[in-house]
Amino acid sequence: MTKKYSFKAVIFDLDGTLLDTLEDITDSVNKVLAGMDLSVYSSEQVKYFVGQGMEVLAHRVLPEKMLREALIKTFVERLKAEYGKRWAEKTRPYDGIPEVLAELSAMEVILNVFSNKADEFVRSSVRFFFNEITFAHVLGSRPDRPNKPDPAGALYIASALSLSPEECVFIGDTHTDMETAVAAGMYPVGVLWGFRTEEELRNAGAVRIFRYPLDILNFFRQNNA
Repeated sequence: MTKKYSFKAVIFDLDGTLLDTLEDITDSVNKVLAGMDLSVYSSEQVKYFVGQGMEVLAHRVLPEKMLREALIKTFVERLKAEYGKRWAEKTRPYDGIPEVLAELSAMEVILNVFSNKADEFVRSSVRFFFNEITFAHVLGSRPDRPNKPDPAGALYIASALSLSPEECVFIGDTHTDMETAVAAGMYPVGVLWGFRTEEELRNAGAVRIFRYPLDILNFFRQNNA
């Protein structure tokens, strides 16, 4: 017999899941690199560098000889400044995402965001692009909370909602998201409209793979009927 689920909440990753942020991130990274007389990257390359916070991104784009604490700190500070100028220039919600969020809300599914992007950018992005949608919790990267794939942020959301992890779906586009979901004991769903491949998502523990945003609605309709 197929196991029947009833999910009360969903935790979304942000970049590559709700928002297509790749071009603004790439432009910001390349502006900083060019200012340091370093080679720049294509967006196709950058999408494999992001997802685990700015410090990890620095380690991936800077030459090995420059991987010193002071230079990494400088890169991160400059990247925050550059991204702060353009985080909404080319970024847009993926087609269908606003409608999916509105319908989930109407179905009384509790919406949340947990991202490794700096907290101030996560909150600004959610307010700007989804100002008509109510999210219970919006968490970004902060010094007092470990980044994904540590499950602390996801478990905090479940606890604050008085839900068990098993009542939460975790939806994201990278192995980091799937590893977070698995570690938290949540239902891991990978999406293919973001930054990574189906193989990566399945290898990291994705139980389901969605190809289109509408698949999210169909999933909740089937499991919460």
